[in-house]
Amino acid sequence: MPQILKEHVVEALTGLAVLLVAAWFLAFTLGRTGSTGGSRYELSAKFPNAAGIAVGSDVRVSGMKVGAVTSQRLDPATYQAVITLSVDSAVKLPLDSSAAITSEGLLGGNFISLVPGGDPEMLAAGDEITDTQGSTDLMGLIGSVINRSGGDETAKSEPAKSEPAGAAE
Repeated sequence: MPQILKEHVVEALTGLAVLLVAAWFLAFTLGRTGSTGGSRYELSAKFPNAAGIAVGSDVRVSGMKVGAVTSQRLDPATYQAVITLSVDSAVKLPLDSSAAITSEGLLGGNFISLVPGGDPEMLAAGDEITDTQGSTDLMGLIGSVINRSGGDETAKSEPAKSEPAGAAE
């Protein structure tokens, strides 16, 4: 085989490898974000504190990802965060469902946890979840616990005085 053909084979194999890596990366990214093009519906929820939530944050039911945050804005009348959620259409939520901003731990990110209610009527596209709980400031909570347990100087007891033997006679 002439040298020119060998060079083209190497270039073609390199190009194929690059395309395979790009396809794998695309499949991984779409699978991670849940953007598989499946049918979804949007719900909204207002939170007094939406710290740690961003567009793309997970929406979960019983710890399982069922959607993502698609937008967030501040309501100028109430100063609450209005979060729009995109939820998998296979997940039907009762009207009295609740939404809470939950943390994965001290070092983990925040997500929105949906807790299904018991109402026989289901939420429809465009409905608002009215029972919400904002995020908790974990670092502030830890700081207040540390400050409360921070040694009260007056509570320290003085060592008991002992009398020398025979002094009590």
